[in-house]
Amino acid sequence: MWVNDVTGLLSAVELTETVDAIADWQLPSGMIPWFPGGHADPWNHTEAAMALLIGGRRDLAERAFDWLVARQRADGAWHRYELAERVEEDKLDANVCAYPAVGVWYHWACHGDRGFVETLWPTIERAIDFVLGLQTRRGEVLWARHADGTPWPYALLTGSSSISLSLRCALALARILGRERPDWELAAARLVHTIRAHVAGHAPDAFAPKNRWAMDWYYPVLVGALAPAEREGRMASGAARFVLDDRGVRCVSDQPWVTAAETCECALAYLRTGDRERAEALFASTRALREDTTGHYHTGLVFPRRATFPDGERSTYTAAAVILCADALVGASPASRLWTDDDAMPAVFDLDDEQAAG
Repeated sequence: MWVNDVTGLLSAVELTETVDAIADWQLPSGMIPWFPGGHADPWNHTEAAMALLIGGRRDLAERAFDWLVARQRADGAWHRYELAERVEEDKLDANVCAYPAVGVWYHWACHGDRGFVETLWPTIERAIDFVLGLQTRRGEVLWARHADGTPWPYALLTGSSSISLSLRCALALARILGRERPDWELAAARLVHTIRAHVAGHAPDAFAPKNRWAMDWYYPVLVGALAPAEREGRMASGAARFVLDDRGVRCVSDQPWVTAAETCECALAYLRTGDRERAEALFASTRALREDTTGHYHTGLVFPRRATFPDGERSTYTAAAVILCADALVGASPASRLWTDDDAMPAVFDLDDEQAAG
């Protein structure tokens, strides 16, 4: 296991308690719901499996991947939300479907098990091909398909940014297995080109306006979609709206509540820019959302009342975000490089506007 003290902020014992808290809520099928009786989605389910890997629970993480394999549709997608016994929401969300590639890369980074990658490759290949079926000519990836195959009419900056990371992880897996996917390489290049153009103000209509949400602010930095020279300015552009000193990161700019997951992700974005001081300060603020008796984390906290929001909710994806952030701050696991080292993933080649349009 790769759970180490985050000096002065959280101990290895406390982090292990949080890993165990995730494990306690995993179902025998391998599904990791948000909370007992709640739904799972493949994105947050995968994130929780990644936290289990960091915590040395390889067997449970692999059971989580088995659940993904079992629940994948023939077209490569997963339904957005599933309950233990049925589909809750049948939308096919592109970002949700892409993210398992990141989880498989995490497994490779931690264990170097080529056989596991080989076994999961058909699942990842089908998923990425499904996702790229939603990519527009310009490069952004539409949000989702309805279950009948009808595509959503717009793309999201957060989702497309996350997909750019998933694509790079999928390309890394392809290289491990000696597979050539030049179409994925071009798709990743077009996607990153569009994200950068949008952030620079050159493609304002590429993504639906979601400026109230913190994730739209920090995600292009978190996943390494922006060039290093662009990252510090991007983070500076939203800090006053979203960061509450000593409290964390608002989920949305006009609401008085912070969430531990967004706070940890934003800390990782600052870590990618090299601002370790801000990253540690944000991570420290999540302590207020920790339930010390169980190791679980409340999803959100409303200020100044300090009431939990949603009321009493503790979530496995929030706990997972804490584990991944702690690991990256310490650099304990081989997988932590994903959030701090641009060279951990295959590089995305640059396109000019004419190439991107072609």
